Amino acid sequence: MKNLKYIFIILGILFIIGVSIFIFYRKVSNNSVSNTTENKTEISRTSTENSNTKDSSKDNYNIANESTNNETISNTSKQIIEEQISNFSTKIYSKKDSERQTNLNITSSVLNGTVVEPGDTFSFTETVGKATPERGYQKADIYDENGNKTKGYGGGNCQISSTLYNAVLQLPNLTVTERHPHSKKVPYVEKGKDAAVAYGSVDLKFINNYDFSIKIYCSVDNENVNITIVKLQ
Repeated sequence: MKNLKYIFIILGILFIIGVSIFIFYRKVSNNSVSNTTENKTEISRTSTENSNTKDSSKDNYNIANESTNNETISNTSKQIIEEQISNFSTKIYSKKDSERQTNLNITSSVLNGTVVEPGDTFSFTETVGKATPERGYQKADIYDENGNKTKGYGGGNCQISSTLYNAVLQLPNLTVTERHPHSKKVPYVEKGKDAAVAYGSVDLKFINNYDFSIKIYCSVDNENVNITIVKLQ
């Protein structure tokens, strides 16, 4: 009986050991499966994110390309071709008159680049504005209404308006609606081809009767006043 008791004890111990081993291996197996599943899930998630990132990058690339192409097309469609249709120059006879030269430069810079749309009326005095000392204009030779030479702000502007007038005369569809001669012949254009201007009193005006816009270029150097009119298309 004593031996039988020891046998049961040994069997009980072995049973406990066996159960413990079984539980241990099952736990290890479950952890392995769980880790494998988590790894697979992480790999799948990472793959999906990478795929989404690639698709997003591709979409952004396509959008950027489409935007660039549209911008290129837009810029191309806005490209304007200029064609010279008239040009006239007058010689400066008072090169040593620095005040007059200053006035010529100011007025030229204001007039330069002026665009006249089809059907619009151009006004020299409205475009150039009033010649005032605040704008940098100085007193230079002008003719009064009696033909007397005197000093006035903006002296020299009439040479630019007269140069423009002669350039306009070359174009039949620029209809002159206002023009005034000087009270005395001026030296830079032929008689009857001058155009006196004075803000608030006399002006040079013309209508653009073309079906296209025109642009006026004006430049002044030590020798000449130059006017070029171009067609915008």
